[in-house]
Amino acid sequence: MSGRIIQFGTSRFLQAHAAFFVHEAAEAGQTVGPITVVQTSGDSSRSGRVAAFGRPEGYPVVIRGMSDGRTIDRTVHVKSIDRGLSAASDWAEILRLFTHEAEFVVSNTGDTGYRTVPAEDRFSSTGDAPKSFPAKLAFLLFRRWQATARPLVILPCELVTGNGRLLETAVIESARLNDVPAEFFEWLDREVTFADTLVDRIVSEPIEPVGAVAEPYALWAIRQAPGVRLPCAHEQIVLTPELESYERLKLHILNLGHTYLAEIWQTEGHASDQTVRGMLADPAIRRRLEALYDTEVVPGFASKGMGDEARSYVATTLDRFSNPFLNHRMADIAQHHAQKVERRITAFLDWVEKTPMDYETPILRAIDSRYPAPGEAV
Repeated sequence: MSGRIIQFGTSRFLQAHAAFFVHEAAEAGQTVGPITVVQTSGDSSRSGRVAAFGRPEGYPVVIRGMSDGRTIDRTVHVKSIDRGLSAASDWAEILRLFTHEAEFVVSNTGDTGYRTVPAEDRFSSTGDAPKSFPAKLAFLLFRRWQATARPLVILPCELVTGNGRLLETAVIESARLNDVPAEFFEWLDREVTFADTLVDRIVSEPIEPVGAVAEPYALWAIRQAPGVRLPCAHEQIVLTPELESYERLKLHILNLGHTYLAEIWQTEGHASDQTVRGMLADPAIRRRLEALYDTEVVPGFASKGMGDEARSYVATTLDRFSNPFLNHRMADIAQHHAQKVERRITAFLDWVEKTPMDYETPILRAIDSRYPAPGEAV
């Protein structure tokens, strides 16, 4: 189905997500991959991880958690990655693979991955790698256009809305810094597809030097658009005409539930080392969360025609929250709490208010009122 995939980023998330899906697709008989992993940062502390990607026995991904009320605990040895390369030391080989073999690009470069560094992003006459990830990608695309001009599908997995469009904009800005010909931009628009995607899987622990522990639930939703192709077929990869419904479910059920539990944890004097699972081990707190979903959240989704999807996602979310193997600390979830309330609760209330409502949202409104937006009266 696909040829070589170039994966930018060595994160344990991608080890248990995109690379995991490609491995399972290959095991099912599909012609997919292989994947080459590229370390973009040049961080010498991760050199052992980069070298370990090429081991023929693969690396372990331990899937642990709850699914449909059942406990899952299994280990898969992922063999979809054939080598790891460093942008700092292997740039010539990365350039060769990218220009002549790549069919797909996958990335997960962290919160600052799309930032450019104009002073250090000039294309070198000697072919050295630019500083930022968008400039590296722009340079590789420029060289691909010069060498083969073959089409390419780019599937960014960074956790930002419209990640494909944002990465494309950053790449174009980087290319313009370097005065590339107009024909390059015409090819980029015609033959290179930057897809918007949404990813969802809790990958809780690394296994050194390569490997990860992850929950059973996983989703890779990819928005349909001209030129978009999937790297493989897998039950947890979804090609969809729109991503908003998936984003809303994740943001206003999974993430909103976390923020509601964080509010309880902060205001009602729970232990500093408490976890999500520990919170829900208290039957009273679990009933409060379930009641919030039943009386305020699911009706809001139902008003948007998404009641069935919301009820199903709530059930899945409660399984995920109850994962007996996952110690998801409330102290971590409660960081930047006011901003999370705004994105997860205030935004939900604003969204559902745009449709007729025949129910009340007193719990969510009470939380919302405690965290006024900047500039609002308290």
